[in-house]
Amino acid sequence: MTIRNPAEWGAAHFKVWSHAVAEASHAVSPTGEDRSAYEPTVRRIRTADLRDALAKGLQDFAAYRTDVFFLCLIYPLVGLVLAVAVFNGDALHLLFPLASGFTLIGPFAAIGLYEMSRRREQGATVTWADAFGVAASPAFGAVLVMGLILTAIFLLWLVAAQLIYMATIGPQAPDTVGAFLDQTITTRAGWAMIILGCGVGFLFAAVVLAISVVSFPLLLDRRVGVAMAIRTSVRATLKNPEPMALWGLIVVGALILGSIPAFVGLAIVMPVLGHGTWHLYRRLVPD
Repeated sequence: MTIRNPAEWGAAHFKVWSHAVAEASHAVSPTGEDRSAYEPTVRRIRTADLRDALAKGLQDFAAYRTDVFFLCLIYPLVGLVLAVAVFNGDALHLLFPLASGFTLIGPFAAIGLYEMSRRREQGATVTWADAFGVAASPAFGAVLVMGLILTAIFLLWLVAAQLIYMATIGPQAPDTVGAFLDQTITTRAGWAMIILGCGVGFLFAAVVLAISVVSFPLLLDRRVGVAMAIRTSVRATLKNPEPMALWGLIVVGALILGSIPAFVGLAIVMPVLGHGTWHLYRRLVPD
């Protein structure tokens, strides 16, 4: 096998990416036979299925830990860059909303991991480069549209967090971490911000969980449009309220813990959750 330099690799894949982007409009409103595509069946699951999905996610991570770890270094690096920007931009109060916001864009960020699990399931040899095979998929346009939806929700969450801070503690940004913690923990306004922020954040997280937990894997697995993928994801969530609520808590808790040590833990947390989400999809939507 010949190893090409980055320029050759980029040139070879430019047409693939261009074609996939051009399909974005088709992804939103499929035509032809896609319109008559059947609604995927959704099954009920139990807590044991969540354990099984996580166990298989760990197995996928163990099988490709070097490749996946290398691939997922981007998550802590992006987190650190954003954290530095927050510290230098007088926006310390947005640090936690930023860290928790990984929950909102995580399903899109993990799209390459779903693809690796999908290929491993088919018995194919998998490397980190296969994560970028999503760009060659007919579903890439739909994936981009879903990604834009989650990005918009993430930005709305940051706006909401800023408004909550201004409505409770005040318009003036804190000067230091110590001052911010003092305002947050020792004042009524600070506790009002915590309670209101957690409540609003829960609503954002619930919406993202409902529309994305199944949609991204489904788009990779079957020729469906964004609307049907979202509909199927919502149906799966409503049919399994307790298991899906528990899964949401697992994801939020793991991502927050992975973000605490300078976002470094995301290099492990993200691949395990990403692979696990693919196997959860297999439990929720049978072949």
